Amino acid sequence: MSASPPNRRPLIAGNWKMYKTGAEAAAYIEQLKLLLPSNLEADVALAPSFTALESALMAAGDSPILIAAQNVFWEDEGAYTGEVSVPMLNGLGVEWVIIGHSERRQYFGETDETVNRRVIAALAGGLNPIVCIGETLEQREANQTFQVLTAQLKEGLAEVDNRAAQSLTIAYEPIWAIGTGRTATTEIAQEAHRVIRDELERIFNKELANYIRILYGGSVKPENAAALLAQPDIDGALVGGASLKPDVFYGIINF
Repeated sequence: MSASPPNRRPLIAGNWKMYKTGAEAAAYIEQLKLLLPSNLEADVALAPSFTALESALMAAGDSPILIAAQNVFWEDEGAYTGEVSVPMLNGLGVEWVIIGHSERRQYFGETDETVNRRVIAALAGGLNPIVCIGETLEQREANQTFQVLTAQLKEGLAEVDNRAAQSLTIAYEPIWAIGTGRTATTEIAQEAHRVIRDELERIFNKELANYIRILYGGSVKPENAAALLAQPDIDGALVGGASLKPDVFYGIINF
């Protein structure tokens, strides 16, 4: 494993998307617990679907495995059929949540404004948000990557104060590399992460920018994890398909 700044312990998060029932989630976690060493050198999180959260939390127990929700709404309660609130996640014992994933933006109309509302609510409720940003293939080919990333950060983190920002994690997802088998080169990934960290410094301050973890999420596999995470501004990974099998996911955790 490569060394990382002491305040940015690597975080490897598995986003299961719309896979696994509660029973399947529990069985997976029991297998993963057997693989994890006692001297784990990274934080490990799993994001099951809402219906599997309780089973996942029970299976994780007092292990080091963190459990995250895949989304959260900004109102505490109300006539919002199909939504899940911060107090509902608090009631389960969930402490982490993914916000603004590219698939939420692509299929369900998420915008930087609604991402911001979710982030504000999550932080107010004591959750640790993993805020996703990233450009499309068309935006990259038009040389708009850095413009897109900085705009998503400015709007998505609007009104977040410095104290609350300590609970943030950012995940850079080059949309063109998600589920396509294409992966950004280490140089492309590092360059984007550097731009993100520079923008965090402008939004907050240098100390916070150096404190906040930035994850890479774009077809991360055991074969490329070590090279990606060796980059100075890449502090972990948000893993999709490769997180669905415990042995494969462990191969990334044990980079």
